Amino acid sequence: MLDVLTDYHTHTPLCKHAEGEPEQYVAQAISMGLAEYGIADHAPVLPEPFDDWRMQRDELQLYFEWIERARAAAGDKLKVRAGLECDWLSGCEEWIETLREEYEWDYLIGSVHYIADQWDFDNPKWLGQWAETDVEEVWGIYWKTYEQMVRSELFEIHAHADLIKKFGYKPEGDLRKYYEPVIQTLADTRGTIEINTAGWYKQCAEQYPEMGFLRLAAEAGVSLVISSDAHAPYEVGRDFNKAYALAKECGFTKLVRFSKGERREVVI
Repeated sequence: MLDVLTDYHTHTPLCKHAEGEPEQYVAQAISMGLAEYGIADHAPVLPEPFDDWRMQRDELQLYFEWIERARAAAGDKLKVRAGLECDWLSGCEEWIETLREEYEWDYLIGSVHYIADQWDFDNPKWLGQWAETDVEEVWGIYWKTYEQMVRSELFEIHAHADLIKKFGYKPEGDLRKYYEPVIQTLADTRGTIEINTAGWYKQCAEQYPEMGFLRLAAEAGVSLVISSDAHAPYEVGRDFNKAYALAKECGFTKLVRFSKGERREVVI
């Protein structure tokens, strides 16, 4: 089963909160029987230093060397794809286009980690701020920002859709009012989401996004990949059997793969 799966969302030590060598990540991907392994570390953001959990612009060459080392280690045993995880911030469009020209990427991943460009809400450093926050207000801002990111059509994949729940803070009641505009935009733009298995190891203790979102996305025909968000070699492909079963349970019948920005579907 895993030989139909890819893991496109993995990191490198250049982001300052991951560990391991490219050869170790490749070896894990091969041992898991994955069809493809993709590297998508946190992209630089200007002006620098923007924060302390991403590579700097002058480290891009080191990143390219990491990708080439991974490809050399994989040989003909595994396809290695090249990507970046890019933060969606106000006025970032020109910078994303600049980054796209830096390398022959297979895909770019878009993420929302910041509220109003100021608060990286999933950073444990600021966990105490949640106790002083209007959760409904922040959720509203987050999902409007996520919808704007999808509508930009700058990214092949859109990461951990409900990351805003990481520390367990959710509004009461029906959450579809947050989900539905984003899912409609994903359907309109042929956007791709991920089941991100890292959520099972955070305070929220469930994958990103939750099943309600996934069911609505499957009904709308939104395309899907499965990702680990690995920050260490042993995390590559982690819980993919569980995620694969979840995807089928929620109604997905296909996964997608990317090569140089072109997508193709794989029946599951």
